[in-house]
Amino acid sequence: MGHGWEGVVLKLFRGRDFTFTVTGTERVTEDFLRIRVTDGGLLDATGGAHPTMWVRVWFERDGKPHQRAYTLVDPDPAAGTFSLEFALHDGTASDWARAAKPGDTVDATLQGTRFTLPEPRPARLFLIGDMASLPAINSLLDALPGTPATIWFETAHDQAGELPLRLDPAHHTLRTVPRHDAGARLVSEVKAALPGLLGSDTSDAYVWIACDTATTRTLGAYARKELAVPRDRVDALGYWRAG
Repeated sequence: MGHGWEGVVLKLFRGRDFTFTVTGTERVTEDFLRIRVTDGGLLDATGGAHPTMWVRVWFERDGKPHQRAYTLVDPDPAAGTFSLEFALHDGTASDWARAAKPGDTVDATLQGTRFTLPEPRPARLFLIGDMASLPAINSLLDALPGTPATIWFETAHDQAGELPLRLDPAHHTLRTVPRHDAGARLVSEVKAALPGLLGSDTSDAYVWIACDTATTRTLGAYARKELAVPRDRVDALGYWRAG
């Protein structure tokens, strides 16, 4: 399958192409599917993985290519494997995931994924996300074990409690927020709680935000401008656009 004009643009920006092979699938919940793949040499070519590392995976619909970004889950550089997780709904990527079986292949392009934890390492984490960013949230919790974390998790489903958030009850506090008014409820709850949790000294905190684009922009600007969290201790990346 060709990758169309998007593939050409990614090549111009030094995107590198790989082919993943499915080795197994796991239905985590009715609406959440994990697919294990071999990496086609990706982890060897990049020297390993970092928290929140993602790739653009290519799917075909009506003879045309479409790409979606997915976080690498449990990457194993020695074995050359990782998983991809899919929040299932109506769509091309979900249709592919539902039908995937061992031996199937899918193309992917690595371009645009960069991440560095601030130094000194954060003493406190404040993570704001949803089902689309759940794998990235888990990668951050894995990267900083034992670090106190407050997670605001927006959900439109009743199964949030069944999702595989890697919580350590001794160090992590989860605040689930039903999605209302295009993310306005999440914004309101974060603004109500975050100032008191941060306190006056924000130098040891790290705020990471990955929701729909509009919500992410609003909360990223709020953390930087109104709460004075240092810019290198706020990461805000819109994972999807609300229709």
